[in-house]
Amino acid sequence: MSVFSEYKKEIMAAAHNEKIRLALSRAIASYRGNTNTALKKFPHTIKMAEEVREIKAKAIKEMEKLAQQACEAIESNHGKAYIAATADEALKIIAHLVGKGKLIVKGKSMTGEEIGLREHLEEMGNEVYETDLGEFIIQKLNSRPMHILSPSIHVPREDVAQLFSTITGEKLSPEDIEKLVATARKLLREKFFQADIGFSGANVVAAETGTLFIIENEGNVRLATGAPPVHIALVGMEKLVPTLSDAYKVAEVTWRYANYTVPSYVSMVSGPSKTGDIEKVTTYGAHGPGEFHVVFLDDGRVELAKHPILCQALYCLRCGGCLYECPIFAVTAGHFGDKYFAGVGAVWAAMISQNMEKAAALAYTCLTCGRCKVRCPVAIDVPEMVVELRKLIAEGEQ
Repeated sequence: MSVFSEYKKEIMAAAHNEKIRLALSRAIASYRGNTNTALKKFPHTIKMAEEVREIKAKAIKEMEKLAQQACEAIESNHGKAYIAATADEALKIIAHLVGKGKLIVKGKSMTGEEIGLREHLEEMGNEVYETDLGEFIIQKLNSRPMHILSPSIHVPREDVAQLFSTITGEKLSPEDIEKLVATARKLLREKFFQADIGFSGANVVAAETGTLFIIENEGNVRLATGAPPVHIALVGMEKLVPTLSDAYKVAEVTWRYANYTVPSYVSMVSGPSKTGDIEKVTTYGAHGPGEFHVVFLDDGRVELAKHPILCQALYCLRCGGCLYECPIFAVTAGHFGDKYFAGVGAVWAAMISQNMEKAAALAYTCLTCGRCKVRCPVAIDVPEMVVELRKLIAEGEQ
């Protein structure tokens, strides 16, 4: 069966799946209400978003330079940094750092999904735990993420209760969501402190200092990056911006459009833990990790940045707002996608994954209605990109 035939079968089945429709309808209503409240309370965010678009537009043109600058800053702060040209190169670097037989706790990372990081680590003989609640649910269901920020968005609470009941042997009610969350906490809590290695991504990185900004609400990433003796971060090069001031602005706009007035946690990580409390002698490896490694991934991003229209895909802040506005996503969830979703996901499938058949399927599913552009904080013109992608696909078939 061809990629297109499989996709057609999958997306039609999703469109008739009542559980997906139920879960998405609940999530969309919640997202719109929360985001509108956040923007009303902090109206300056809308103007700041325009500035962030300019920051991103300039930064992606000099990603290679910024990546090198960030590597130098991280190294000067007693960390280790690497630039991986391809997904395979990133996996080899990480495999060398990790080895085999390790217990690993992992924060949510779309870049990790992009290169199949967890699966690769498991194939090497490591025990890997997704610690984000949504990712944990997906891992235990042996499924795949269906949203950038909310990977289990398509799973209704009834299915979560059934899953956790099976794992624990305790009958859990779908109406008691607090109990379901507490169950996940109990299942994962000890893993953070037993782990050999913690993995994370980053929402934005300031090149001048090599500082990773990590936005979260659950607190799992703080534990995953703070408790184990080794912290490894995998970051797409498009996350780089020149200065700390730029990074602050990108972070604030990201969380406002991602459904929150303010997140519970924003971690800024620039190196391994250290102390100077004994005679002011700087010593590395205090309460937090003694090793800090950052892998910056190209994997087609530098080439994509050269395209005058499709380069907009690299502006994406991963706030997920576009997905809540997409009419197709509303009834199919991440089945309308590859590693990334909806119209912008078509560009990533074509330019990053090099999966042109899947990219064509996504590009011709997109309605080019523009609702995503209206919601997008950096005004990514997805309809324009999709039309351009269709043109490139048609020309390639000739």
